[in-house]
Amino acid sequence: MPLALLALTLGAFAIGTTEFVIVGLIPTIAADLGVDLPSAGLLVSLYALAVAIGAPLLTALTARVPRKTLLVALMALFTAGNLLAWLAPGYATLILARILTGLAHGVFFSVGSIIATSLVPKEKAASAIATMFSGMTVAFVTGIPMGTFIGQHFGWRTTFVVVAAFGLIAMLGSLMFVPKKIAHTAPAPLLKQASVLLQPRLLLVYAMTAVGYGGSLIAFTYLAPILQDIAGFGPNMVGLVLLAYGVSVAIGNVWGGKLADKQGPVKALKLIFLLLAAVLLLLTFTAPHQWLVVLTALAWGAVAFGNVPGLQVYVVKQAERYSPQAVDVAAGFNIAAFNLGVAGGAWAGGWVVAHLGLQHTPWIAALVVFGAFGLTALSGRLDRRDGVPERVSGAVVAAH
Repeated sequence: MPLALLALTLGAFAIGTTEFVIVGLIPTIAADLGVDLPSAGLLVSLYALAVAIGAPLLTALTARVPRKTLLVALMALFTAGNLLAWLAPGYATLILARILTGLAHGVFFSVGSIIATSLVPKEKAASAIATMFSGMTVAFVTGIPMGTFIGQHFGWRTTFVVVAAFGLIAMLGSLMFVPKKIAHTAPAPLLKQASVLLQPRLLLVYAMTAVGYGGSLIAFTYLAPILQDIAGFGPNMVGLVLLAYGVSVAIGNVWGGKLADKQGPVKALKLIFLLLAAVLLLLTFTAPHQWLVVLTALAWGAVAFGNVPGLQVYVVKQAERYSPQAVDVAAGFNIAAFNLGVAGGAWAGGWVVAHLGLQHTPWIAALVVFGAFGLTALSGRLDRRDGVPERVSGAVVAAH
């Protein structure tokens, strides 16, 4: 593997870790800063909102900046954001730190994809992108449980120091090994990008993405409190459950991609959304029972993000039909929809915790995900009406 590609992969690992490690630390942060669980949950929402809004704006604004310079600057911003989180004297500063790192996140994957493909022969471009995005998968399997363990034993601030160290190494690796001259095509102007949002069929896919991906976050954001306050696990066991969940997520992503290739995205998504809704509903009843909740968490991980490949392939399919002049832009907006789903789901979970109670997050999440099943069924019906074939070939792009 080229050392530059390794630096990109390490950057993806650090970014993937910092996005969701907060989930395992919510009870710890809430107790330390003297805020309630919904306020701590906003640390997930505002990060994702910064990714969703900042990515298209910053990508357009930095179009003329050399790719290497921009990549190094992004990793510097990411590292600074995590160091600010480490030093944050209070809740407001921690919010600012999360927004800064979220801004770096959104543009990193856009720029990183271009750089990754420039490092290898054309026939290996897809593999290079997959290698870089594998850092996100590794973050789920090891980074998030590791960060949770560190935060619970050495203080949540230490977690951000460790993530900042990974960011610094990735920044130095990019500075040393990424070539200076990398050809790239400037993104479309913002007004042209926004025109994609005038296509009703694409808006329907974005709604499927935000509702289906975000629905799970209503409960996932508060998984650590569920495990501690309802199931009665200690902090050590929470980290182990998150590790098992991460392994299951990695398997589920592969399974979801193969299912979308085999059955077509609509059929695959309907099955995954139904399974996800069923598992979340089951969690309502298994949460108080330790062994049952662990088994439920494993099942949840297997389907929680299995919808990602199908959703990304489907939006490309629809964009090729309804907005062929802006397929890349349409795919980019779907990534924004994923993060809007994270922001909305985490916020909705906080509302449920504040007004109804922690134990109600799973079944409400199930209802929202079932809504995504309905949207998917509607889109499939419209496809059949218009004579659009179910199966589609194409590369699967990660959601972050």
